[in-house]
Amino acid sequence: MPVDITNLRSTIVPKSDQLNAEQLLSGEMTITVSEVSAGNEEQPIIIHYAGENGRPFKPSKTVRKILLFAWGEDGRAWAGRSMTLYNDENVRFGGMAVGGIRLRAISHIDKEIVISLTAAKGKKAMHTIKVLKVVTLDQVLQAIKSASNKATMDAAKALAQQLTNPDDSDQALQAYRAKVEQLRAKAAPQPEPTPAIQDSSADFTPAPDDEPPY
Repeated sequence: MPVDITNLRSTIVPKSDQLNAEQLLSGEMTITVSEVSAGNEEQPIIIHYAGENGRPFKPSKTVRKILLFAWGEDGRAWAGRSMTLYNDENVRFGGMAVGGIRLRAISHIDKEIVISLTAAKGKKAMHTIKVLKVVTLDQVLQAIKSASNKATMDAAKALAQQLTNPDDSDQALQAYRAKVEQLRAKAAPQPEPTPAIQDSSADFTPAPDDEPPY
């Protein structure tokens, strides 16, 4: 499969059966939950999301605590909700800083969450989770439709980049390209109209009967 040079994240995806913190080295990632299923004793929750490509998110105990606090205990209700994940380089395992996936922001909360959770035996750490404002495809398509210049097109593009569903992103891209072509055609110089040939027959006055017609 050819590499998309506009998004090289795929080139650092580890061979794993789950979302890995190393995939987030290049930046944050926002996902939308499609389904929550049961895992094993070590990783009891499996979060499936659009575009996972066989690598679902298996949250750590810290992340699970935050999600249960914010969204409730019924995993079925999590479907359709979104979260922004990032690689926290300070996460430790076996006494070493190895990095791990943490929550930056989540949807469906009224205000920012600040919560203290156990980080290690006898130690706690504060976690701040921001409110994630979810962008919908309808909002993006409306922004593209109403765009009329470079500034409003750039704003629509920025909005589209916040979509988390790959299918929605593809649909927004097609609409964006179509709008670009429409605006280009509108801005292109129009050919000069061909002067209309006026009917001047009314200017011809018949000669009186008593005058020769020449």
